[in-house]
Amino acid sequence: MARNADRTRARILEAATAEFSARGIAGARVDRIADAAECNKALLYSYFGNKEQLFDAVFAALVARLVAENPLDAEHLDRYAGELVDSSLERPELVRLALWDRLERGGAGMRSDDLLATDAAKLAAIADAQASGTISDRFSPTEILALVQVLSSILPVLLDGASDARVRDVVTTAVARLLD
Repeated sequence: MARNADRTRARILEAATAEFSARGIAGARVDRIADAAECNKALLYSYFGNKEQLFDAVFAALVARLVAENPLDAEHLDRYAGELVDSSLERPELVRLALWDRLERGGAGMRSDDLLATDAAKLAAIADAQASGTISDRFSPTEILALVQVLSSILPVLLDGASDARVRDVVTTAVARLLD
């Protein structure tokens, strides 16, 4: 029985990712998510609470995957940015969800305890790299992290039509030059 529940939760998260990514939180419909996940709405609500909590679960799962697959290397932020570009190109729904979160909720998902703890560790690593002289201190750690994240997530959207290799090159070169 537990395996069925896990599979059902996974189907719901997959369907919700597609729905929220395409339509945002306000435009998403729980009935479409339940239909796509082949479950009933009552089960969806039982597992995830309400639509906002479901969005939070979707967003948190995607961010956790991104963080796990792309550990920060503060001494090679250009490479890190390139890995983030690859992730953004492979899974554009994370960028879309982050934008919907920012537009509809003022970035509430970006302020989750887990994400704030992850960001704090990244900021400390960047500060350590600056203290050792490995990277420039022209920008604060917060500014550096924001620049890397924005360049690696938004630039692939803006350079739509450019090859993936070119997008990656533009981002990694920009990050390297910002930090030299």
